[in-house]
Amino acid sequence: MSTVAVAMPAEKSKREIYIVFTGLMLVMLMAALDQTIVATALPTIVGDLGGLNHISWVVTAYLLAQTAVTPVYGKLGDLFGRKIVLQVGMVLFLIGSALCGLAQSLPELVAFRALQGLGGGGLMISTTAAIGDVVPPRDRGRYQGMFGAVFGVASVIGPLLGGFLTTSLSWRWIFYVNLPVGVLAFVVLAATLPSRKATGHVRIDYIGASLLAAALSAIVLTCTLGGTDDPWSSTLILSLIGASIVLVLVFVMAERRAVEPVLPLRLFANRTFAVTSAVGLIVGFALFGSITYLPLFLQTVMGASPTGSGLQILPLMAGLLITSIGSGQIISNTGRYKPFPIAGTFVMIIGLYLLSRLGVTTSRVTASAFMFVLGLGLGMVMQVLVLAVQNSVGYEDLGVATSGATLFRSIGGAVGTAILGSIFASRLKVNLASRLATAPSSAGALKSINPSNPESLKKLPPAIHKIYLHAYSDSLNRVFLIAAFVAALAFLLSWLLPAAKLRESVAASAEGIGETFPMPKAPDSLGEMARALSLLVGREGRKRIVEKIAERAGVDLPPAACWLLVRLHGDPATDVPAMCHAYDVPLSRADQAMDELHAANLIHGDDVSGGVSVTEAGHDTAERLIAERRATFARLLDGWEPERHAELATMLTSLATEAGLQPSADLVAR
Repeated sequence: MSTVAVAMPAEKSKREIYIVFTGLMLVMLMAALDQTIVATALPTIVGDLGGLNHISWVVTAYLLAQTAVTPVYGKLGDLFGRKIVLQVGMVLFLIGSALCGLAQSLPELVAFRALQGLGGGGLMISTTAAIGDVVPPRDRGRYQGMFGAVFGVASVIGPLLGGFLTTSLSWRWIFYVNLPVGVLAFVVLAATLPSRKATGHVRIDYIGASLLAAALSAIVLTCTLGGTDDPWSSTLILSLIGASIVLVLVFVMAERRAVEPVLPLRLFANRTFAVTSAVGLIVGFALFGSITYLPLFLQTVMGASPTGSGLQILPLMAGLLITSIGSGQIISNTGRYKPFPIAGTFVMIIGLYLLSRLGVTTSRVTASAFMFVLGLGLGMVMQVLVLAVQNSVGYEDLGVATSGATLFRSIGGAVGTAILGSIFASRLKVNLASRLATAPSSAGALKSINPSNPESLKKLPPAIHKIYLHAYSDSLNRVFLIAAFVAALAFLLSWLLPAAKLRESVAASAEGIGETFPMPKAPDSLGEMARALSLLVGREGRKRIVEKIAERAGVDLPPAACWLLVRLHGDPATDVPAMCHAYDVPLSRADQAMDELHAANLIHGDDVSGGVSVTEAGHDTAERLIAERRATFARLLDGWEPERHAELATMLTSLATEAGLQPSADLVAR
């Protein structure tokens, strides 16, 4: 693990923080939307550009590029500073967006989507890391929670927004809309985001990241082209299969020798990590496969508009959010997580099987109900995987294990979408060939229409139109049926998860909606620990934390009096009115706290401008509070042994000082 020290941000006013954070939120919104926004536009895109056989690549190219570069961007930010790396990512993303909107063929669009993904991976990881450059530890939980919510909500509304823009303007606007938003965010961040980088030695595994990208690309190409464009026995496909195997083996060898590997192989010796990685890959497969191909069914077979198909996918997202948030709450209360992946994957199987029964005569209400069931299953699995991993590894592997868990979900999305796309394309080709062979009038009817375009299909004679609808329906049924069998594998694997109880620690800090989607995490244990601790502190509320500290220390004082006593213990000459002004604490509340300390014989004197002395009992009480404050935070790190890691002990003391007895609106309230 590289020794990288993270500098504490200089104090900024709330107004400055809000301005910077608004720019970061806009960046995160763009990057998250582009994972799902194209789904409802895909039928229109292939109708305009052609290439139905390779429809999956419009989604896969973005996910693949984003997945490959995310680990590198995190380290580049440490090396050169988050600001410049974020700006480079934004420029790549915006250039890719503009070119996607101008694309005149499907291969062009796929190439530009890959360029967009190269920038998108940097946007998500850099915006998350940049919070630490502008927000003090005591407030990071609240801001990071908002980031997670933005990421999740953007992923949910992506299909709906994509459908709306496609119907109202053009599919090209799902890419053009990034330009004004991105330029605004770029200007705001250029003016306000500090240029700060971590100090210390940073090592970047360029070889590992490149081999991972190459291996994934070869696997995806094999899955996409095999059996559709080229027979499985063709020279090209056999070469791709060979290249995939060789690249994976070379990647494994490179990771064994790398000082700071992208994916440390020792993690796979941990049964929890190995099982959750496999389950996460399958869940990503199911989520992105469903989001990609459901709009195609809804628009082509059921005749929905792009906007209508986006609305009809909302039940899937609603089910996902209900069980995601609900399972997070239950896990936090009970400390038990194993039942949820088991139940969730079982419900996923049911949902995918139900979707495989969709047909030409299925009502929209029935289709929505089936999607809702799938969403319920997905929500019970996705965020639990990260919790399980964090609960099972040591501090030195916390960062890479957390980022590894999300990495496999992203890989599942990229590879799964390609595999399902290949299955759909090959099945559709067979279905159309067999069905149209019995329709003599089909040749003339097809000359004037584009069979890839749902609107164009409606112009076919009724008999031919019916053949197409059934061919599409049967092909997509096969896609979801195979996905159900893959989900069954995840169900079996989930039983292998150790039935460990969740630590009473940061591992219990389920993030709800933000953790439901594969939001990338930096492979840095210290940063991940600070992020999780600040999330937990923000969720608990500082008043409640100080109350617990006082109770455990045997101190019968209100939170505000505890805060003031610790301050006076550290510096008896403290100017209390000036301190209250600096921390936005009402002077009347400080006066009341002074009276409470006087009544308890913990201080003497009335000169709040520096003439207050702390009694011997007061110093003893303050020392007990300080000791218990650190012990309280140490309990949150149960199992990660801060005494063995100097940087962790330093962060713990700093965060405890900032978050444990700092004033806030809820702390000073009666």
